[in-house]
Parts: sequence; C-alpha cells; structure tokens
Amino acid sequence: MKREQKVRFIRYPGGKQRLLSYLMPHLPTRESIKGVYVEPFVGGGAVFLALEPQKALLADINPVLIDLYRGLRAYPKIVWKIFKSFPHTKKGYYKIRDTKERDDLAYRAARTLYLNRTCFKGMWRENADGEFNVGYGGQERRWVISQNTLSSVARSLRRAKLVISDFEEVIGSCSKEDFLFLDPPYRPGERELQHEHYVYSKFYYDDHKRLANSLKMATKRGVRWAMTTSNHKDIVSLFHGCHIVALTIGTGNRPGLLTNNSSEVLIRNYEETSQ
Repeated sequence: MKREQKVRFIRYPGGKQRLLSYLMPHLPTRESIKGVYVEPFVGGGAVFLALEPQKALLADINPVLIDLYRGLRAYPKIVWKIFKSFPHTKKGYYKIRDTKERDDLAYRAARTLYLNRTCFKGMWRENADGEFNVGYGGQERRWVISQNTLSSVARSLRRAKLVISDFEEVIGSCSKEDFLFLDPPYRPGERELQHEHYVYSKFYYDDHKRLANSLKMATKRGVRWAMTTSNHKDIVSLFHGCHIVALTIGTGNRPGLLTNNSSEVLIRNYEETSQ
C-alpha cells in the first residue's frame, strides 16, 4: 500500500496532504519521538499518516470527524461495503445527505466518507443544527480510494487514541517525551477565521492567544511542537523566540488550490539539529 494513497483518504479544508514534502524535513522522525505523537486538530490526518508514529493521540473538536476515524479503525471492511452501496447520482447524494444519521458507527463513518468524497470541493460545513449542508460535487473523487486504502488507514489508527476535545486540554496532557503537531483552523495571511463557509468552525484571535499560551506552558514542560498557521503579524508575534519558516507553497484563498504565495508559516520551538 503506497503512503500517498493513505494520506488522501478524506478531503479536508486546509489539509496538508500536498505540503508533506515541504513539512516533513522540519519534523522529527518517528524513531526520535520517544513519547506520544499528538495532534489537537487532526483534520485530514495527513502528517500522522505520513509519519506513522508508534503511539499517537489524535483529537478534534468535530465529533463527526472523530466518529469517522473510530468507525474506520474498528470496521474498515464494513465501512467500505456500505460506502460502495451508496448511490451514484446527484439525487442520491442529497437523499443520503438529508437522511438522519443512524446509531451504527460503521454506517455513520461510511456516510461521512461518502459525503466528503462526493460533495463540492471536500468542504466541511454544517448548518446551525449541526447538519452537513454542502452541495453535490460529483463522483470523480469517490473512487480514488479503495478497500485497501481504508484497511491501511485503519491499521495506522490502531496505534492511536482518538478523542473529541478542545485543543487546550489535549496540549495540557502532553509531557516531555511527546511531540505536538498543530494545524489549527486559519485563513492564510489573516488574523482570524471568522466565516464557516469552508470549514467546521470559526477560530478567532482570542483562540490563537489561548493556543499560544498553551504552547508556552508545554514548552516549559519540555514538549517539542511544530505548527502551521497564518503569517499575520499579530499571530506570529505571539511566538517570540520560536523558529519561524515561511511556507513558499501553501493553501490558496479558495479551497483545493495551492499558491506560491501562501501567507503561511511553520512555527516550531526546537532546533532541527536536535532531532
């Protein structure tokens, strides 16, 4: 199973699948992480799947996303069978989208995966009632994944603990031997992510300040961390004394597009030679 296939099993706004070649040289190897690899904003999980750490804690505040991971980890074959059975038409997409979820975890995971791979540009947007409300995007990207893809991802997830949680609690649980990779919600070059049109939740400047404070405390405990975020001066200024690397290739202003002027940075609290 090729690693490239694993990291693309879901489409996620701001996901780092296509930036792995730029990010991985700045991150520690799996062998150098003596404790737990931790992601408080797991999203599409691209870095986790590429790094393949021996132990991991993957968290997100989005319960639907974590249920997708939990269902896939426990029932990859059943998830694939249900995923294949879903309709191939626009009308069928809206029928599945607008039908209430079932209690069955495997079905919920398959439904989420189906909507994610057939909706418009892989957006993750919900209405005020928490219902997925993205329009139809077509079947083209549905069959990029296979049963082998899901089985491979499920094997990787068996090394991970999956939790629904705010980032502050997750970061607070980290100790000296752990490594944190963070990809919080942000809009490149901007101070806040105020609109939920393309993402699951908003992320205000106060959230960035709370995140910075949590990471400062983690640094005092000896935790190594690296984070991708906006290069807005107010955000960067929160991390005085850290190492900041401009990402020349990154997320564009529209979902699914890359740009040579991304307005994004990688911030880390360690020297690369210390890996």
